Amino acid sequence: MDDIVTSVQLVADIIGSTAAASAEQSAGIEQVNQAVVQMDEMTQQNAAMVEEVAAAAESLQEQAARLAVAVGVFRLDAGACRSQVEPPALGNRVAAMPKFASPAAPARAIAAPKKLAAGGGNEEWEEF
Repeated sequence: MDDIVTSVQLVADIIGSTAAASAEQSAGIEQVNQAVVQMDEMTQQNAAMVEEVAAAAESLQEQAARLAVAVGVFRLDAGACRSQVEPPALGNRVAAMPKFASPAAPARAIAAPKKLAAGGGNEEWEEF
């Protein structure tokens, strides 16, 4: 009789272990299912964004064609433009600065603050 009780307890333990393993597998399958659903949502969002980008690219292409037609009406004489002129580099800020009317103009613009600093009216402004 003790052997039967021991065997029943062993079978019950095995059934309990199987139930716990099944619950763990079920939870793992649910996590995989959630990951697949998220990947599907991302794939759908990416597909929608690809369609939007394609539509925007087509629109830009149409606008570029219309712009080319609109600008195509303007013509310049062959001698009116220089063929080897390059725009100034973005890093070359000095070349892009406005030119003064006379060579003395920059000196006057710089000299004016120095007069104030030398005491030209207010004694508090002697030094910076």
